[in-house]
Amino acid sequence: MGSVENAVRPDTQPDFRPGGQSVPGNSSWGAESLDLDAYLGRIGYDGPRDAGAETLRALQRAHVAAVAFENVDVVLGRGVSLEPADLQRKLVLAGRGGYCFEHNLLFAAALERLGFPVTRFLGRVRRGSDRIRYRAHALLRVEADGRRWLADAGFGDEGVLEPVPLVAGAGIEVGGWRWRVVTEGDQWVLQSLHGDGWFDLYSFREERHFPVDFEVSNYYTAHSGRSTFVGRLIAMRGTADVRYLLRGRELTSTRPDGCSRRTELTGEQAVAALRDTFRIRLTEEEESLVLRHLQSC
Repeated sequence: MGSVENAVRPDTQPDFRPGGQSVPGNSSWGAESLDLDAYLGRIGYDGPRDAGAETLRALQRAHVAAVAFENVDVVLGRGVSLEPADLQRKLVLAGRGGYCFEHNLLFAAALERLGFPVTRFLGRVRRGSDRIRYRAHALLRVEADGRRWLADAGFGDEGVLEPVPLVAGAGIEVGGWRWRVVTEGDQWVLQSLHGDGWFDLYSFREERHFPVDFEVSNYYTAHSGRSTFVGRLIAMRGTADVRYLLRGRELTSTRPDGCSRRTELTGEQAVAALRDTFRIRLTEEEESLVLRHLQSC
């Protein structure tokens, strides 16, 4: 279980509450259509179903462990649907993964079904860069046990494995990985600890978003030639012990002590890695199409 650092008194945290908050049963997001039992079965969770912080922590750990980050549908030119029924069909029933919009909208629906107050936000990915990018990341603010938490099941290899208290300077440690949230003007910034210091992952503001905002960001991410996810296969998975990243046919594994290994795979090996390392279930036709894509690059 991760440990929470820097117990800051609630009255010392910035007040960014103007952002709109969705509530359980908010039909604009479609949470009520989720088959909760099927989702919990997919992530292998059979624990308590209360709306407490320990349950939130266990659910995020289970989701991240079971559902990989991947962009296979984008690579195959299918695009990505954020309709609740499509998210359930793909990530829950078909055993597939997805990218941040899919992960966190599905995760939010499950949390709302369990009674957690959830707010969906869009953030700007930094990955150590100070360049201002479009809002390409989805994340959640969740309330549990009288506190607000940054919950994010969809950032990939370097994403948080457990929720982080949404308090300036607060952080968590899971295995050998550490994360914290800091403030920068009216923004929150999630950071991870690298060997040479704290590394910005993404920033976000607590402002109200609607499904259409996610649709626009998702469409650009899945179709623009300037998007990181268009034209190159990407899969990511992080655990307490190791982080895996597949870019095309290059597989990188990184451990908390900084030890990193890169391996150039054949197309067949990359498809096998999707199945075995990332636990992504593809049909025979999908495997064939992915292999064809890898061989053409």
